Amino acid sequence: MKRILFASLLTIFIASGGLSAQITVSGTLDSTVSMLFNTGDPTAFSFGVEEYANIRFQSRLRSDAVVYGAFNLIAASGDFARNAATMAGLTKASNDVALADIPPLFPGAPLPYISSTVYVGGENFIAAIELERLYFRLRGEHTDFDGGLFRLPFGYGQVWGSSDFLNPRNPLKFDARPRGILGALLIWYPNDEVKLQGFLASPRNPLANDGGGLIAGLSFDQHWSTTSLQMLYTYEMPQTDSSQGIHRAGLSLKADIEVGFVMDVLYTFNPAENTELDGLSFSAGFDYSFLGGDLIVLAEYLYNGSASSTALEFPNNHYLYTGAMYRFNDFTNMNAALITCFDDFSVTPIISLTHELFQGGALIISAQYADEKLECSAKVRLRF
Repeated sequence: MKRILFASLLTIFIASGGLSAQITVSGTLDSTVSMLFNTGDPTAFSFGVEEYANIRFQSRLRSDAVVYGAFNLIAASGDFARNAATMAGLTKASNDVALADIPPLFPGAPLPYISSTVYVGGENFIAAIELERLYFRLRGEHTDFDGGLFRLPFGYGQVWGSSDFLNPRNPLKFDARPRGILGALLIWYPNDEVKLQGFLASPRNPLANDGGGLIAGLSFDQHWSTTSLQMLYTYEMPQTDSSQGIHRAGLSLKADIEVGFVMDVLYTFNPAENTELDGLSFSAGFDYSFLGGDLIVLAEYLYNGSASSTALEFPNNHYLYTGAMYRFNDFTNMNAALITCFDDFSVTPIISLTHELFQGGALIISAQYADEKLECSAKVRLRF
């Protein structure tokens, strides 16, 4: 663990050009306690404790280049540790961590925060350091170039993110930072209203070395006074389950016309599997504010084909997200949401209350219910 921490700090030092460059550091520290109740079995109860920090840094090299980075520090026990251990593929024999098949709170939903990485065991916790971002940006008069591990978002969807297939968001964890991709991005700005992007993303299998699964793509953005349009096309190189490659084409639209309207669609076509309507992910919705902006309501529908970009996280076809945020005052607000699946008529209510304790510090209390499981958590978040 000490060697991993030393390597991370050394990476920051080298990336910033040593002591001669100024490093800007910021981040968040979350201290979370959660409890999970199985309402179908009153004796079933579990809890978890997690200390999680996201540390971000950047260093500017003159006016032409910027180095960015971010990493996560995690210490966990209870449910957090068991979920993380399951995701990392740890076994009892290898590190003395007892595992159990703990289903996700929402069927098909990914577990939060941590991907496969290396954990070490402490006296009463497991811990990890996870690299989240590490990339550079070269700036030109009309062009930018990014290379490394970075976020590459697509589409204007606020909830489901049909076009955002490289770094999908999780509607159950709105405050979780989406994953990055290892790749390269070239951006050209012909004028203030138009943006063209060309990009390459490494294969999803990090051990692939034959080019199979490499993703190349182009996107086009046009902005008007009240409306924005994005078009996207990508091609994924052939591999075992896609002998002719995979094509993806997307269209996303947002408009601010009394209400805020969004539409996001991505069609995935795999010739080897003769993909038809099951390759479609389509979402559309709106948001509107009342009471001088103190109350904001949001609704967004998702059609989710079984071979679409959103199918991995959500197994059924028709979903509706409805939510509202009410600001009581400058220090306290409440969010409430309901995810409804029309295929099996299941519902997942989510509610959270945020109170600013002081500038840069907040208390967040949340609860969500699904599959006869009630999860409650309390979190203290510090921003620095």
